[in-house]
Amino acid sequence: MTHFGLICPAATGHLNPMTTLGYELKKRGHRVTLFGILDAQSKTLAAGLEFWAIGESEFPRGAMAQLFAQLGKLSGLAALRYTIAWIQKMAAIFLSEAPQALKEAGVEALLVDQVSPEGGTIAEFLGIPFISVCNAMMINRDISVPPFNTSWSYSSTWWALLRNRAGYELLNRVGRPIRQVIDEYRREWKLPPHFSPNDSYSQLAQISQQPAELEFPRENLPTSFHFTGPYHNTITREPVSFPFEKLTGQPLIYASMGTVQNRLLKIFNFFAEACKELDAQLVISLGGSATPESLQGLPGNPLVVGYAPQLELLQKTTLTITHAGMNTTLESLSNGVPMVAIPITNDQPGVAARIAWTGAGELVTLKKLNVSRLQNAIRRVLTEESYKQNALRLQAATLRAGGVSRAAEIIEQAVSTGKPVL
Repeated sequence: MTHFGLICPAATGHLNPMTTLGYELKKRGHRVTLFGILDAQSKTLAAGLEFWAIGESEFPRGAMAQLFAQLGKLSGLAALRYTIAWIQKMAAIFLSEAPQALKEAGVEALLVDQVSPEGGTIAEFLGIPFISVCNAMMINRDISVPPFNTSWSYSSTWWALLRNRAGYELLNRVGRPIRQVIDEYRREWKLPPHFSPNDSYSQLAQISQQPAELEFPRENLPTSFHFTGPYHNTITREPVSFPFEKLTGQPLIYASMGTVQNRLLKIFNFFAEACKELDAQLVISLGGSATPESLQGLPGNPLVVGYAPQLELLQKTTLTITHAGMNTTLESLSNGVPMVAIPITNDQPGVAARIAWTGAGELVTLKKLNVSRLQNAIRRVLTEESYKQNALRLQAATLRAGGVSRAAEIIEQAVSTGKPVL
């Protein structure tokens, strides 16, 4: 038995898959503890895992709500800069407090979210193995594909490679504060320097929720990188009530902009306007951005809820309107549901670009969003069979990838042998 520590952001899109992975390891006889801020506690305990608080004074309970409220006012590069400032502060706290906590808990190996880049340095300092987990979209730098924060389409032409290189240079400048914090600790701890963001990822194994078919063709992936498919399980989710009796039996359009960048409430009015004349029922999940009562009277009388049991509801869904968060995207594809993607920031533009590239949905940028353009995208995805067929193709790919069971096997092999899993 191995005592695994988990390090990831306290956002739903990262906690849900990471705790599902932890639950799978616990089923296999291992001990699993998540180290995080207090906002991660309830989801961790709901998944049956142990929890150890980090940064209680700097990040009291409710800190994530404050982050989400601020992010909800931003989009694009401004939101990305704010997110990076948050990650920088989080990295400094974890580098300061987590080593002692991990030693006290007796952790023997770490699973580190890719967007918690300090985790690998902590593992190196403690002399324990770690595995990198891409709970959101994989963010490995590779100029053969566009940066994760752009909605650029894939191309192998010379001009696209120049465009990609310029995009990564900008991304590196924006992310420099995070690297500076980590570099300070690496120097203090006598660890070799990192020369690239890719250096912070595990050499033993890197695992991604994406199936390979949902990623652009890459030329520079490490040999220890694995596309395993998604990690989700209703058992590890906190229960959410939903009025299933109010479903009409019409084709169901499920609209969710996630729990982070969903404060742009006028978007929900666009959804209602675009769907009001369709022979379909629209269900809107607000993700905590507002109360259902505050959005009464929307055109077409859609069913509006604060939160939805997404895994169950997607089994009944014909089309998903999404912010292109990786978890909603993968959960839709796992049910063969095509999408209309409206990315806001962070990795969402990159996920949306891949949805469009695979033919499993349409991409509508926030800058160009209006009722007419959204309605046309919805009608195309609903009426043109190719979108459904491509979603079903990706559904089959996710099943072949192996999911959380395959991911756990790779983790166990890496830790037990101490050698890269190729």
